[in-house]
Amino acid sequence: MLCPLALCLSSAAFAQSTVDLSRLDAHDAAPRTQVFVLGTVHLADAPKTFKPASLGPVLDRLASFKPQIITVEQISGESCDAMARHPAIYAPEDVRPYCRDTSAARSATGLDVPAAIAEVVRTLKHWPDQPAFAQRRHLAALFLAAGDAASAMVQWLYLPDDQRRAGDGLSDTLATQLRQQAASNDESFQIAAPLAVRLGLQRVFGVDDHTGDNVNVADAAAFGSAIQHAWDSAAEIAKPLHASEAAFWQRGDMLALYRFINQPSELDARIRSDFGAALGDASPQHYGQIYVAGWETRNLRMVANVHAAFRESPGVRVLSLVGVSHKPWFDNLLGQMQGVDIVDAEKVLE
Repeated sequence: MLCPLALCLSSAAFAQSTVDLSRLDAHDAAPRTQVFVLGTVHLADAPKTFKPASLGPVLDRLASFKPQIITVEQISGESCDAMARHPAIYAPEDVRPYCRDTSAARSATGLDVPAAIAEVVRTLKHWPDQPAFAQRRHLAALFLAAGDAASAMVQWLYLPDDQRRAGDGLSDTLATQLRQQAASNDESFQIAAPLAVRLGLQRVFGVDDHTGDNVNVADAAAFGSAIQHAWDSAAEIAKPLHASEAAFWQRGDMLALYRFINQPSELDARIRSDFGAALGDASPQHYGQIYVAGWETRNLRMVANVHAAFRESPGVRVLSLVGVSHKPWFDNLLGQMQGVDIVDAEKVLE
């Protein structure tokens, strides 16, 4: 049976027929956007010996880059609200770990997530150069109602200690929540939010996604077993990485840890021991390939969210703080966007 010519092209012929976009921006009249993707450890996994103050040298290096936009690996309130409206597709128990409960903020402000997002946009549009403490407390409450805890933390950290209290839309419950988050091991609260305050920014942008990797498999246990088997097969690649990371944690040298995990050689070993190993899965259901497809779809959507954060601001400096395994995909995908240069993480962290 004959097939249409377009469907019968070999991959090589197809590659030759595609349009080369790499030089489209050669005569871009706007300044080029600088995107620095910092691969991060997840501080929630930090040992008990971890002290947030050890992040000081890391924050100093990030501040030297002077980002004007910061993105974090948190799902936006808009995305969480959308997933909550489709429980048949996104099971509530799967969404709950990634989307914070906004009910207390809704009670305090009278705003559901869509209304709170709209109010945040309106408030920031008319934000004064010298906001009062009451305005910051109110905006923090709005961010919490909008499902944006990281940006709420930015406003909270702007306040002097004696002003970090309930009032102006912040209930006692919300003030307690912010105090707890300020003390928690979370890179959005310990790195992104303090850095935003240091640089005079009013918010950060949540760009995470868990719609792309919401894979539908009939046997979740078999799926998980296949992926674990793939990881086990690459243990000899992964073990040195984990051992080195553990040593940096033990010494409390966070700058050295971030330098280590952002080296191209370590990034390559990390993804080969995870996604490369999964692609070798020979199960009849192709579980490993499904896993990688979900991962790549998630990264595509996350990168789209990063791009949306700076699309109206060509020429800005962007810091994207994301789990280290995402960095190779972020660098590759964002590097294909017009008018975008990827910043060398190793140079910033020197």
